[in-house]
Amino acid sequence: MAFNKNLEYGGHALVWSGDWTAEGARKAIGGAAKAGYDYIEIALLDPWKVDVAMTRDLLKEYNIRAHASLGLSATTDVTSTDPDIITRGDELLRKATDVLYGLGGTELCGVIYCALGKYPAPASAENRQNSILAMQRLADYAADKGININLEVVNRYETNIINTGLEGLAFLDEVNRSNAFLHLDTYHMNIEEDGMEKSVLAAGDRLGFVHIGESHRGYLGTGNVDFDTFFAALKKIDYQGPMTFESFSSEVVDANLSNTLCVWRNLWKDSHDLAATALEFMKAHY
Repeated sequence: MAFNKNLEYGGHALVWSGDWTAEGARKAIGGAAKAGYDYIEIALLDPWKVDVAMTRDLLKEYNIRAHASLGLSATTDVTSTDPDIITRGDELLRKATDVLYGLGGTELCGVIYCALGKYPAPASAENRQNSILAMQRLADYAADKGININLEVVNRYETNIINTGLEGLAFLDEVNRSNAFLHLDTYHMNIEEDGMEKSVLAAGDRLGFVHIGESHRGYLGTGNVDFDTFFAALKKIDYQGPMTFESFSSEVVDANLSNTLCVWRNLWKDSHDLAATALEFMKAHY
């Protein structure tokens, strides 16, 4: 079954901190709370390193919730034809789900259906089917913990499985699980979609998670994304789900993710000003 979603505004942890040490976690959670966000989106790239008790205490201290995201790597790619790699991918996804459950979160999102990175060729029918089967396993495991999974549609340089919202919806049809949803990101939509409305309207109540990011990953409203059309489309479907501001700069670095996402430029220095301005921008539009 699908679990209730609430309209809430969040900030990606990498706006504030590049690690999840006690110091880094406090900086991110405290920063998100100070800026006025409802939740922090934690990147569970290595969930085994997350201190759940410490993180839960910080969330309680700052009165803020948590959701989580991650992307798979070549060693955990569930589209692989190597059974051992698929097994490692399943283990990573289950561990991330366990950590999120321990934090009281209900939304797991991101590129959880393949490796995050440029593939050398199109996905084969076997690659696609392996991904679908993995998402069915994950959805069933997450359902037992009251968690929804949200499959993020990203650009052609970060996946060969789903690059547009319509492709994502067709993929979800095959996954066929009520707690599996579409995750749209304005940064990626600006690259791949023919406009910022069609996929939103097509998704309707199957749109479960949204990332708000500018075309250059910096301050909202200073790039090329057509936010007016996008937010108008969200209003048309009465979107009621999480909305994360996502931005990356060489000022705050997680080495692995920054390299994967090609974050070479310093687009901002002041995390608080960036985050507070972004929240004001999102609320002004929605």
